[in-house]
Amino acid sequence: MRITVLAGGIGAARFLRGLLAVTGPDTATPAEITVIGNTGDDIWLFGLKVCPDLDSVMYTLGGGASDERGWGREDESFVVKEELAAYGAEPTWFGLGDRDLATHLVRSQMLGAGYPLSKVTAALCTRWKLGLELIPMSDDRVETHVVIADAAQPSGRTAIHFQEWWVRHHAAIPALGFVQVGNDSARPAPGVLEAIATADLIILPPSNPVVSIGPIVAVPGIREAIAAATAPVIGVSPIVGGAPVRGMADACLSAIGVPTSAAAVAEHYGSRRTGGLLDGWLIDEVDASDLAAIEGHGIRALARPLLMDDLPATAAIATAALTLARALLPR
Repeated sequence: MRITVLAGGIGAARFLRGLLAVTGPDTATPAEITVIGNTGDDIWLFGLKVCPDLDSVMYTLGGGASDERGWGREDESFVVKEELAAYGAEPTWFGLGDRDLATHLVRSQMLGAGYPLSKVTAALCTRWKLGLELIPMSDDRVETHVVIADAAQPSGRTAIHFQEWWVRHHAAIPALGFVQVGNDSARPAPGVLEAIATADLIILPPSNPVVSIGPIVAVPGIREAIAAATAPVIGVSPIVGGAPVRGMADACLSAIGVPTSAAAVAEHYGSRRTGGLLDGWLIDEVDASDLAAIEGHGIRALARPLLMDDLPATAAIATAALTLARALLPR
C-alpha cells in the first residue's frame, strides 16, 4: 500500500508516529509512506535556513524531539542563543537550540553548495531513519506572511513573516489575511506529484488547515494532482470540541472567516465531488453532532476519539483513517 501524507508540524508528526505503528516496516501490514512537508513556515535566521515543519517531522520520528516543548530537540541547550543576545543580534524572539542549530548549519551549507532542499532533506533524514520518505512541498522559496493592520502605512496594512506573528506575538495581533510569498513561481519538489498520483491513500493529518496544509495545496499543480488522484483522500480534524487540539489554529481560521469547528474545517477543505480536497473526514466523538452536516457537503464522516494522548491512542486514530478509506473504495 502506498500512503501519501500532507504534513504540517507537530500534530502531523505525532500522527505519523501512530501511522508507522500500524503500517511501518516492522508491522504485519507495511506500507510505503511518503510525506509532503510544509515549507511555508520556513525562515532565514542569522544566515541559516530554518525549516520548522520538516524538522518537527524529522526529530519526532527519529526520536530526537522535545515532547515537553513540542518543538526542537530533546536535551537541548541554548548557549549560542545567549551569546547572540549578548551581542544584541536580532531577532531575539526566535530560540535556536545548540543541537537544533547543527541541523540548520548543515542544511544551509548544502543549500549554499547548490543542492536543492529536497536533496538536503533526504540527506538529513538519513541520520534519523524515519521509516518513510520526507519531501518538502517545493524546492523553491515560499514563505507565509501575515497581513496585519498598520496605521503608519498608506494602505493601513503591512505584512510580517508568519514566524514573527506566531512566535513573537503568539498570534495575538488580529490577522487580516495570509500571503504565500513566492508561491506563484514555485513548483512541486521532485517526487511530490508522483507520490500523489500513485498513492493508494492520501491523508491530511491534524495540521493547521490555513498555514500548514494551505501552503502545500497552494503550490501550483498540487491541488490539481489531488483532484485527479484515484486514491481516497481522508482528513483528520485538528479541531475538537470547538477548539484547536494544539496551537492557535483558531486565530488563523478566524482571519479567513472560517468558524473553529470540525464541520467548518471540513467545509473549508471541501468535497472532491465539488472541487475540494476531501472524500472522508475523521472527527472527535464530542463533535458527533456535526456528522450529518459534514456528510451533507458530500464528505463521508466518522466520529471517534482523536486526542493523541499516547502511541496506542494515536495508532487507533491512524487505523480509523485506514478503515474510513477502505469504506470509500469501490466494491
